[in-house]
Amino acid sequence: MELNGAQILVQSLKDEGVEFLFGYPGGAVLHLYDALFHQQDIKHILVRHEQGATHAADGYARATGKPGVVLVTSGPGATNAVTGIATAHLDSIPMVVISGQVPTPVIGSDAFQEVDMVGITRPCVKHNFLVKDVNKLAETVKKAFHVATTGRPGPVVIDIPKDITDPNIKVPYKYPRKVSMRSYNPVVKGHKKQIRKAVDLLLSAKKPMIYSGGGVILGEAHKQLIEFTRLLGYPITNTLMGLGAYPATDKQFVGMLGMHGTYEANMSMHESDVIIAIGARFDDRVTGKLDEFCPYAKIIHIDVDPASIAKNVMVDVPIVGEVKPVLETMIEMINEDEKRPDKKALVKWWEQIAKWQALDSLAYDRNSDLIKPQYVIEQLYEVTKGNAFVTSDVGQHQMYAAQFYHFDKPRRWINSGGLGTMGFGLPAAIGVKLAHPKSDVACVTGEASIQMCIQELSTALQYKTPVKIVNLNNRYMGMVRQWQEFTYESRYSHSYMDTIPDFVKLAEAYGHVGMRIEKPEDVRSAFEEAFAMKDRTVFMDFMTDRTENVYPMIEAGKAHHEMRLRVPPGTPVDRELA
Repeated sequence: MELNGAQILVQSLKDEGVEFLFGYPGGAVLHLYDALFHQQDIKHILVRHEQGATHAADGYARATGKPGVVLVTSGPGATNAVTGIATAHLDSIPMVVISGQVPTPVIGSDAFQEVDMVGITRPCVKHNFLVKDVNKLAETVKKAFHVATTGRPGPVVIDIPKDITDPNIKVPYKYPRKVSMRSYNPVVKGHKKQIRKAVDLLLSAKKPMIYSGGGVILGEAHKQLIEFTRLLGYPITNTLMGLGAYPATDKQFVGMLGMHGTYEANMSMHESDVIIAIGARFDDRVTGKLDEFCPYAKIIHIDVDPASIAKNVMVDVPIVGEVKPVLETMIEMINEDEKRPDKKALVKWWEQIAKWQALDSLAYDRNSDLIKPQYVIEQLYEVTKGNAFVTSDVGQHQMYAAQFYHFDKPRRWINSGGLGTMGFGLPAAIGVKLAHPKSDVACVTGEASIQMCIQELSTALQYKTPVKIVNLNNRYMGMVRQWQEFTYESRYSHSYMDTIPDFVKLAEAYGHVGMRIEKPEDVRSAFEEAFAMKDRTVFMDFMTDRTENVYPMIEAGKAHHEMRLRVPPGTPVDRELA
C-alpha cells in the first residue's frame, strides 16, 4: 500500500505495538496529528508540558519494560523534552522521542521554531536520527525501537522535518520485520572463561557481597538474582535503581547502599573481600570516595555495556553480557561445582553484619508530636501492603521512600536516579497508572518538586488516572537545607519556600480531592480514606517536621565507613560519626 509520511509514522508505531503516545501538538507535527485523528489503535495522551510527556513515557517504560513513546513539535517543544530525555538516558530507560522539525529546505536558516534537535540531544541519547527521505522513515522507526530496547536500553530521538510528512506525497509502505545495523551488535552472552573465573572467586570468598543495580530489573533477571543469592547464602545490597530486584523483606537483604544507604550495607561493602556487581555502574552516589571504595575486595562486574566496566572502578573479573543469561550460566556452574561456600567463614561474616544491623541506622523519633516523614512512608507501606507502584520526585522524600517502603517486586519503584529530576514524580505516576489501571499508584513528593510539573494534574483528570499524591511538606527544599546545615554552617540560602500554595484548594481547582494532615495520629486514616477512593486522584498534604534529616549520610569526599548517623537513644555521642 502507499501512504504519506505521517501515515507511515503512525502505521509504524502500530506495527511496533505502541499503545500510548505522550505528546503535545505544534506546527511542525500537525500532519502527524491529523494522521492520529483518523485512527483509534494508539491512544494519545495530551500532557500540559513536553517535560511531562517524557516523564510519563518514562514512568510507563519503567513499570512495563516496554519503550515509552513521545511526540513533540519543533523548537520549544523539542527543547522542553530534553530534561526528560536526559533523565531516561542516565537511568537506561527505553524511549523513542519523535520531534517535529522545520521543512528540509529551510533547515539552517533560523526558521520559525527551528532548533538543531540532533545536535542538542547528542550527549543525552543512545542514538538519534534526522529523517531526510520519506522512503526511509519506516526503516528509521524500526531502527529506533531496536536501538532503544536492546543492549543497554536508552532514549532514541527521531527528528522529522515537516515536509517528510506532507500528506500529498505518498510512497510504498512495508514495515521491516527486523533490521541489521553494522555498527551496533550488543553482546548477549558472557564469556564462559570469565564466568568460570568469577565463580571460582565467589566460592573462595570469606566476606562476600552481592551488589545489584538497575540492570537486573532492566534485564528481567530478578528471578535469576534471587536464585543465585539464595544458592550462595551471601548478603545482598541494592542500589537506589535496583530496589525491588531482590525482596527487601528477605533476611539476606541488608538494605540499600550508598550515600543514604544503611550502615550495615555500607560497612559490609567496605569490609568485604569479594564483591560481585550485577547490572550496576559504580555511580558516585554509591562509591563515595573512590580511593577508599571497598579497599580489601576483589571485584567481579557483570554489565551489558562494555563502556561501563572499569569506567569508575577497576575490576578484577569483567563479564560483558546481559545479566539474565550470565546469571543462568553462573547458577549452572555453581550447581555443578564440587566446591561450596566456606560455611564457617560465612557464619562469622553474618555475625559481624548482625552487629552492624543492631545499630539501627534508620531509627527516628517515634514519639514526636510532629509528623515524621519516615512514619508517613511506613504507613503508606502498611496500608498498601507493599503492593503499590511508588513514583517519587527528588530530595529527602525520595530517600525516605527508598529506605522505608520495602520493595519486594521489580518495577514498583519508579524514580529518577542518575539525573535527579525534580518534577518527575507526578507525570511518571500518570504513565504508570495508564500501564496498570487496576493497581495502586502513589507519587511521593515534596512541596518544591511537585510544583515543577503541577500542571499535569489536569492530564490526570482528563485521562482518568487516579493516582495518590503523598506530599511530604516541610516548607523547605529539604535536601538542599540538609546539605546547608551539614556543610554551610546552617546558612539556608534560598532553600526556604516562602510562598507555598494551598495544595488542598489547588487539587480541588484541578478537579481532584485535597487533604491536609497535620497530626501523626491522622496519617493512617488519611491513607485509608484516600486509597478507598479508587476513581479519584487524591492530593495528601502532610505537614511534616521541617528539621528532619535523612540518615545515614555519606558526605562529599567521605568513604563508606565514614557515615554520618543519627544518634539512637542510649548510644554514646561519639558514635554519631561512625
